[in-house]
Amino acid sequence: MKLFYAPGVCSLSPHIALCEAGLSFDLQKVDTKTKVMEGGGDYREINPKGYVPLLQLDDGSYLSEGPAIVQYIADLKPETKLAPANGTMERYRLQEWLGFLNSEIHKGFGPLFKPNTPDEYKTIVREQLAGRFDYLSTQLQGKQWLMGDTFTVADGYLFTLLGWTKWTHIDLGKWPVLSEYVARVAARPAVQAALKAEGLLK
Repeated sequence: MKLFYAPGVCSLSPHIALCEAGLSFDLQKVDTKTKVMEGGGDYREINPKGYVPLLQLDDGSYLSEGPAIVQYIADLKPETKLAPANGTMERYRLQEWLGFLNSEIHKGFGPLFKPNTPDEYKTIVREQLAGRFDYLSTQLQGKQWLMGDTFTVADGYLFTLLGWTKWTHIDLGKWPVLSEYVARVAARPAVQAALKAEGLLK
C-alpha cells in the first residue's frame, strides 16, 4: 500500500492508523498547494480531487476520504480493535464519531487556514469550534479514549485535528481534558512513529 500525504494535515490520521495496525506501506509526499508530488509528477493525475489523503491499495486501486480509509485499514487488522466489528452498534458509534469529526471539527477549521478569510469571520469560527471543544470535553470526561477504554481510528483523527489549534491561534489549555487527551495519544509509539516520519517530531 502507499499513502499519499502532506505533513500534519488530515492524512496524518490514516498514517497513524497504518502504524497502529502494524501494516507495511510506503509514503508519497504531496505538495498540497502546487499539487506536485515529491520526486515529480502531477498529483491530480492520480487523484482529481487534488487533496490528501489517498491510499493506493495492493491491487493498484485507490481509496480516498479519511473516514473511509481509516476504517479500511482497521478492517485489515481486526485484532488491533482499531474499529469495532462491522454490523455492530459499536461500529455505528465509531462512524458517528468519524462523521462528527469530519463535518464539525475538520471542516470547521477550514476558514482559519485561508488567508482571504476576514478576521471578523475567523472570530466566529473560533467561537463555533470552542463550542465543539466544550462538547468533546464532556464526552471525554472520565474516559481514556473516545470509545472508552479502546483506542480506535477516531482517536487518531481527533488527535490530528486538535493538533491544528497551535497553527490557528486557539489555546487548547482552555480545555484541560483535551490537552491531557492529546498528550496520551502523542505518547503512543505508533503515533510517535507517524509524527517522526512526517518530520513533525525529532
